Amino acid sequence: MRSRNPVFSRRGFSRDNGYAGFNAAPQAGGPAVATQGNPYAQGTQGTPYAQPVGNPYAQNPYAQQDQQYGAPPQAPATTGRMTMDDVVIRTASTLGVLVVTAALAWALLPVDDANIGRSYGIGIGAALIGMVLALVQAFKRKASPALILLYAAFEGVFLGVVSSVVDNRIADGAAMQAVIGTMAVFAGVLIAYKAGWIRVNRRFYGFVMAAALGFVFLMMVNLLFAVFGGGDGLGFRSGTLGIVFGIVGIILGACFLAMDFKQVEDGLAYGAPREEAWLAAFGLTLTLVWLYLEFLRLIAILNSSD
Repeated sequence: MRSRNPVFSRRGFSRDNGYAGFNAAPQAGGPAVATQGNPYAQGTQGTPYAQPVGNPYAQNPYAQQDQQYGAPPQAPATTGRMTMDDVVIRTASTLGVLVVTAALAWALLPVDDANIGRSYGIGIGAALIGMVLALVQAFKRKASPALILLYAAFEGVFLGVVSSVVDNRIADGAAMQAVIGTMAVFAGVLIAYKAGWIRVNRRFYGFVMAAALGFVFLMMVNLLFAVFGGGDGLGFRSGTLGIVFGIVGIILGACFLAMDFKQVEDGLAYGAPREEAWLAAFGLTLTLVWLYLEFLRLIAILNSSD
């Protein structure tokens, strides 16, 4: 499945064609058939070693042979499978690199009148490099830990500069408020997802992706008008409209989080390879950066209107 994140081409855990990650768990008692488009399935249709529909990670041809006798499907109990600890450790590592480089950028790149141009230029350059690295990872077939950590490092430089500008020149304490807001959304979505209040299915995915594409398109148009026409462009990032779109951006970020949790849940249920934990870390980092920037922008707009 393609990404549910702001980088829309990021590959997800479900590798069959379509929306198999949503409501596609194999059913107990059903016939064992091969998964279409599954790079991990090794059985063939009609054999006792065929893989159940919907499991994109069944590497062991013997792991699901009991499926033909009606046994409940389970992830193969072998080494090298992704665990929740793997996801937590990889995500902590990626976010740790991002936080360290953001702190260094904040400390080493002053934003006073004499240096703000140079610091902002470095921040924008780091953002562009980070975007390129993210796109390269998005189109790779496998996770590259070095690429993901480099993305986090450059993204951290950008966040450090932008946070310093907003915190020191627009709204004192804005960076901490944005961090608290991001953590609150993360905790709230996690609780709602685990409680079953949020159900990530085809309709949810389609609605969020359509809304996100429309949101990004409008922001790109607004940016182009701002660059070539000056001022605030079409006004989507300032004043009342800026507040509205800031709230919409935060809601979209919360939806991306729910879909990231679904990816992790599917990966654990289907016995994804351990290296896939880096993709989970990559996706969660993208979403948390999206949320943080939306909170930071919203706080800046609110304080600018005072």
